[in-house]
Parts: sequence; structure tokens; C-alpha cells
Amino acid sequence: MHKVNAKSILSAQNGMNLYRGCSHGCIYCDSRSTCYGMKHPFEDIEVKINAPQLLEAALRSRRKKCMIGTGAMTDPYLPLEKELCLTRKCLELIEHYGFGAVLQTKSDLVLRDLDLLKKINEKTKCVVQMTLTTADEELCRILEPNVCTTKRRAEVLDILRDEGIPTVVWLCPILPFINDTEENIRGVMDYAVRAKVYGVLNFGMGVTLRDGDRQYFYEKLEQHFPGLRRKYIENYGNAYEVDSPSGKKLMSVFYQICRENGLECSINRIFAWLHTFEEKNTASQIELSDFMEL
Repeated sequence: MHKVNAKSILSAQNGMNLYRGCSHGCIYCDSRSTCYGMKHPFEDIEVKINAPQLLEAALRSRRKKCMIGTGAMTDPYLPLEKELCLTRKCLELIEHYGFGAVLQTKSDLVLRDLDLLKKINEKTKCVVQMTLTTADEELCRILEPNVCTTKRRAEVLDILRDEGIPTVVWLCPILPFINDTEENIRGVMDYAVRAKVYGVLNFGMGVTLRDGDRQYFYEKLEQHFPGLRRKYIENYGNAYEVDSPSGKKLMSVFYQICRENGLECSINRIFAWLHTFEEKNTASQIELSDFMEL
């Protein structure tokens, strides 16, 4: 663990990463890519220890409320979060100042903060995004070894549904020759349908590989799927976009399930919804103020 004092916390799109690096161990993680300029081993987590102070200063200075996001680069619910509570402290500030929240995670630790998620969602919108890649529990333990499996994440989605918290599923990445089967897509989508998620984000049936990420991924292929590394090299070389040969068929299945179950699948519409701040109870507040004036 590396504790640092960050100079700023919110991006231009109002996103924040409280940690850098990750201990989930996902074999395909793009955040390992060398282009992000990490100065320490990926599993040695960098902690922005002054993040709550920076966030409070940013929120206090904002004239217009907005959605605050976290989890785009590093999961906000790493095991370290149990001890440090940076994510919880930031959620407390978001709730106190009346902003909305969007969290992306693979961890059931998000349920620890259910009380805050509900408070935020009462005033505006609080969305939890959950990544699901495979319906096969054993395969999940290989692809994402140090975080709760898909079945548990689906249970978390069900709990959030019952508590009135809106959710989105990230169906990615889909790894060629590993989880790119119709059975898997239908299995993951069954979880999303049952949880009544707002929508499912899918960027195509494939994975992206860059320097740093590619080497780690190929090392894990050699370890867990003998011979598959050579197949990747022969089919894709050093390509950035690594698409499944079954991509067209799988996308057809994906769109069909979304249409039949009323799930949003437009990337643009989902992101627009995630970034839209919604003031709740405004009408009733106006009516009450009008009554008091009378």
C-alpha cells in the first residue's frame, strides 16, 4: 500500500478514483496497461489518502449539482476499503451535499454502504454498476480470482433491486475461445433480467489488449488454458481489438434478450442516463412552499 496526497480528485466528467492498482487479479484488466503510467507494481495499491478532503472542497464549490462517479479505473471496494473506508467517507459527503452517485464494482462490499446508497437515492439518483463476465462459477474463479463470483454479484443485484437502488450490468469483456458462447451470454443475461437492471453495457463481443495488459493476459492463458496463447497470437497478433469469431451471433442474442425484457442496451443512452442528475421530490417541495405562502 502506498499512501499519497493527491492534488485533485474529480475529473472533467466528475469521476474519481480513490485507489490506483487492484488486488482482484482479473486476468484481462486493461488498467494494467503501461499507458497509464503506474510507478509501482499493479497489486501494490496506491491510496489517495486525502481524497475525502479534496472531494468536500470540490462539492462545496459547485454551484450546480451533478452525478459523481467512481470505479472506472479501480474498484472502489477493494479489500483495503474495509479498513480505510475512503469510499464510504466520500459517499457520506456526496449524500450530505446532495449530489448523485454512480459506482462501478465487482465486490459485494458495496452492500456495507447500502444505508448511504438509499439516502442518496431518496434525494437524487444512486446507481450501482456491476461487471458480469461469465455464468460459469469455476471459470469466474480463474478469470477474476480474488473477488466474489458472478453468483454472489447477481445476489447483490437482487438485493439492490429489492432496496430500490437502480443498477446497470457491464457485460464485458467477452474473451474469444473462453466465455464467448451463447450459453454464457444467456446465463449472464438471465441474472440481469432477474435483477431488473436499467440496462446492460456491452462494447462488442471481445476484449481489448494493450502493452502491459497483453503480456499479463497471455501469461495467464499459458497457466490456465494450455495452447490458447498460441491461438491468440496466430489469430490476433498484437491487435488492440480482439473480437470473438462468434461476435455477430452473440450480439444478435444479446439484443434479442434486451428487447424481449425491456433492458436498455444503447451505450449512448445508458451513459447519458448515468450522467443525468435528477432532483427528486421537487414537485412536492414546490407545492409545500406555495401552500406556506398562501
